[in-house]
Amino acid sequence: MTGTAAVASPITVETAKDTYLSQDAPTRTHETYTWLSVCAATCDGKAESERRALASFTVSGVPSGAKNVKLSLEVTAARTTDTTIAASKVTGSWAAATANWADKPTFGPAIATAKGLVKDETKKLDVTSAYTGNGTYAFGLSSSAGAQGVLHSSHSTTGKGPRLVVTYTTATATATPTPTPTATSAATGPLPFDLPAKSTLRASAKKVFAHYFTPYPISLDNKEGSVDYYAKNYLNPAGESGKHAAYGGLLRDRPKPRAALSGDYQLQDMETEVKTAAAAGIDGFTVDMLSLTSANWTRLKLLVKAAETVDTGFTIVPMPDMTSLSADAATLAASLAELAASKSSYRLPDGRVVVSPFKAEAKTAAWWADLIDIMNTKYGIKVALVPTFLNFSANASAFAPISYGFSNWGNRSPAGQTGIASNIKKAHDLGKIWMQPVSVQDERPNQSIYDEALNTQNLRTTWEGSINNSADWVQLTTWNDFSEGTQFTPSPHNDSSYLDISSYYLTWLKTGKAPAIVRDTVYLTHRTQLAAAKPTGGQTKLMAPRSGTSTPRDSVEILSFLTGAATVNATIGGTAKTYAAAAGLQAQLYPLANGTNKVSVVRSGTTTATVTSPWTVVAAPVVQDLQYHAVSSGR
Repeated sequence: MTGTAAVASPITVETAKDTYLSQDAPTRTHETYTWLSVCAATCDGKAESERRALASFTVSGVPSGAKNVKLSLEVTAARTTDTTIAASKVTGSWAAATANWADKPTFGPAIATAKGLVKDETKKLDVTSAYTGNGTYAFGLSSSAGAQGVLHSSHSTTGKGPRLVVTYTTATATATPTPTPTATSAATGPLPFDLPAKSTLRASAKKVFAHYFTPYPISLDNKEGSVDYYAKNYLNPAGESGKHAAYGGLLRDRPKPRAALSGDYQLQDMETEVKTAAAAGIDGFTVDMLSLTSANWTRLKLLVKAAETVDTGFTIVPMPDMTSLSADAATLAASLAELAASKSSYRLPDGRVVVSPFKAEAKTAAWWADLIDIMNTKYGIKVALVPTFLNFSANASAFAPISYGFSNWGNRSPAGQTGIASNIKKAHDLGKIWMQPVSVQDERPNQSIYDEALNTQNLRTTWEGSINNSADWVQLTTWNDFSEGTQFTPSPHNDSSYLDISSYYLTWLKTGKAPAIVRDTVYLTHRTQLAAAKPTGGQTKLMAPRSGTSTPRDSVEILSFLTGAATVNATIGGTAKTYAAAAGLQAQLYPLANGTNKVSVVRSGTTTATVTSPWTVVAAPVVQDLQYHAVSSGR
C-alpha cells in the first residue's frame, strides 16, 4: 500500500487469570470453575445475590508508534439469556485463587455494555478507553438487568475463555506490490496450537503415559506394507489359514505401513515408537507385560533399549498383565528388577520405581506386598505400586496401604464415563494419586462386541474429565492394541488425528490452561458404513454394542479448532452443507451418508483449512468395520 497506514495483524491475548465473585457466598472463591457468572443485585429472584466476574490480561508487542489502537474484550456465552453486561476497569490487586466478594477490588464506571447473550456466541465489548500502552489490564464484568449470565472461563473445556484483541495501524507504509491472495493460510504446522517445548511439558507434575501392547509392533516381518504379515494375515479374512474368517479378519486397522529396513529393524521400529510418542508430548509408555519370555518379553526389552537410545527422558512403566502371567512373586520380582536397571525406568523423585499391574485384583494385596518386599530386600529397589483395576471401588481399601496411587482400565464410550469424578475423589481421599484412562474407541471383531464412541466425543469426554477433576496422571488406552481397535498411534485409519487432538488436551492438563489456537485446523471423523449395515463378504460373526454403551449413531463429525469465527463448507456424501463456526473448539454433526466427505474453512474470502476424507462411505461393506476413521486438515 502507498501513502496509507498499514494495518497490523491483531494481537490476541488470552486471559492471564479470571474468576467470579458472589455476594451470596462472600468468602467463596471460584478460580477453578469452568464458567464466569454475572448477575444483577437481585439475582434469579433473590435479593443481595449479585455476581461479578474478573479477568486480567497482559498486553505486549504493540509498537510505541502505533496509531488507532483499539481494544476489544471478547467473552463467549455458555447459555442464552437476556443479560445486560457491563465492562469496567478494575483497580487494586487480586489473585484468582483468593478473590472473593468480601475482599473484591474496586470496579470503575462502565466503559462498555452489551445486552443479550446467545449460547456459544462471542460478545465483543469495546474497552479502548482503557488503553495506556503495553502492560496489564484488569476488567470487571457486572450486570444491571436480566437473568444470570454464564460465560466460559479460561478453565472451560471449550477453550473459549475471555480474550482481549488489540488492533492498531503503524506509520505510513512504503509502497510495495499488493500480494496475490493465496488459497491457504500462511500459518503452517500440523497442530492447531504451538506445542510447548518438551522440557516445559516434562517439568509438570502431571504425567501422561500411553499403554503399549507388544503383540502389535510397527512391523512383524520387515516387509513392505502391502505384503507384510498385517496385510496378508490379520486384515485379510482368509489370513492365517482362515482362522479369522468368521469375523472378517482379526484386525480392521494396523500400524502405519513402512518400507523394509536394513539392520535391526525391530529396534529401529521401537525407536520410532518412542520418538512419535515423545513428539506428541507423552512422558512414557506403560508396557503390558504379557509374558516373561518369548517375543513379547523381547519386544519389551527392545522398547526399553530404544528409550535409552533416543530419549532418556522418555520413561517406561512395567505393567504386569495378571490376566496372562502365572509367575510367582519372586519370579516376577526378578524380571521387574531387570527392567528397573534401565535408566529409562520411571522413578518418582524419591527414587521409587513405578509398577502398575493390570487387573491387580487377580492377586491379593498381601501377594503384592510380598513382591514389594522382595524387590526391596533382595534387589534394593523400592516400589511405588499404582495398580490398574478392572473394579476399582471394590479393591481400593484393601490396596490403599501398599499403593502410591490407583488407576482403572475404564470404558470406551461416553455413557461409561460418569464415574470419573468420583474415582478421582476416592483416590485423593485415600491420599493416593489417580491415573485416569483416556480412550478413543473400542472394536473387537473376534469378541463380537464394540463400544459406541460417538465420533471423538469419548476422547474429548475422558480428557476433559481428567482435566476438570484434577487427575494426577493419564494413561492413553491404548497406544497400539489393534485387536481392540483402541489405537492412538498413527495408523491408516486415523493418520495422527487422535494423537494430535490428545496433544492439545495434554498441554492443557500439564500447563493448567487451554493452549491458544493459532492455526485453523479441522478433524473429520466418520465410519465407512452405517452401524446396522450387513457385510457381504461371508462374515458370520457380527459385532453388537456392548451392554451399557452409548446408543449407536451414524454421524459425520467436524471438529474445528479456529482462531476466529469462520464459515465451514462441507460435502457430506455428496450433499453440500454450510454453517457458521465459532472461534475455539467446536463439534458439528451431520447424518452419515454414502459417498465422500470433505470440509473447508473460509474466513474473509480466504480458505484457511481444508480436508478430504480418503474413506468412502458404502452401503454394502465387505466386512463389518465399526471404527471411526479420522483425518486432519493439518496433515
